Amino acid sequence: MAEPLTTITSPTVVLPAENIDTDQIVPARFLSVTTRDGLGVHAFNDWRWNEDGTPTDHLLNSPEAQASQILVGGHNFGCGSSREHAPWALTDYGFRVVISSEIADIFRSNAVKNGLLPIVISKDAHRWLLDHPGEAITVDLDKREVRLSGNGGVHGFEVDDFSRHCLMQGVDELGYLEKQSGAIAAFEQARDAARSS
Repeated sequence: MAEPLTTITSPTVVLPAENIDTDQIVPARFLSVTTRDGLGVHAFNDWRWNEDGTPTDHLLNSPEAQASQILVGGHNFGCGSSREHAPWALTDYGFRVVISSEIADIFRSNAVKNGLLPIVISKDAHRWLLDHPGEAITVDLDKREVRLSGNGGVHGFEVDDFSRHCLMQGVDELGYLEKQSGAIAAFEQARDAARSS
């Protein structure tokens, strides 16, 4: 799983296009891999690489973008087919947070299970982010808020308690269960003792 996510301050990478789907995030021909390691090179592959393998001049190939941890996408980010490879590619690229005014439900579910925080923010705050590409902002998962610089203000966001806990601990669902192994063993032992008495 990823490193624990509590508070991140980072410049943003802004991809303002609406309806960025999971096939644009990671094309289907890269779905045969079973690990996220190295998949970041294929994040937005067809935007970043020419057919001969040479890089395009896309923003995502810039050193500034590659140093960012926060991606701001256009409305309806992550639509299309379900694929865990999409958040895998984004986290391996270096992103820990995706912000939009709307994020597809299946993508949101896959994201939080794979160490990527999807934030749906108000349309006004989203417009501010689109209008200020590269601006450093702060995402505070503990307080469930995004702090924009200057006159951007502070904006709350929703995330369920379990996903928040897992992201802040740097564990996935299996990792969470593994951390409960002592309590599970104690419960089973007490249950077995009660049955045998």
